[in-house]
Amino acid sequence: MKDFMLIFIGEDYSELGLSPEGMQERMSNWWVWQSKMDKQGICKGGNALHPTGMRLSGSDKVATDMASAELKELVGGYYIVTAENMEGACKIAEDYPDYDIGGTCEVREVMVFDR
Repeated sequence: MKDFMLIFIGEDYSELGLSPEGMQERMSNWWVWQSKMDKQGICKGGNALHPTGMRLSGSDKVATDMASAELKELVGGYYIVTAENMEGACKIAEDYPDYDIGGTCEVREVMVFDR
């Protein structure tokens, strides 16, 4: 088995104008997915990420405050899951709850280095 990171990219929920009920429904979809993965024993962990932060770039390490940046999409969170191969990891990602609102789930194999 290998580890894969599922990286969630999309709009910040607060920017979608969801009602409290709509927000609760979205979060409920996440809990259902998490529960399914927990029962299968394939989720090693993950978290949601705050939409604000700092981005450092270039050799000069130029800092950009992400709250003031014009970002259409952001990395909203991640899970680390176990699967036999990329195909299996992509199958897990099929249940990502935000496809219906234009979200993207990037699937990447975790690289393991020998020390």
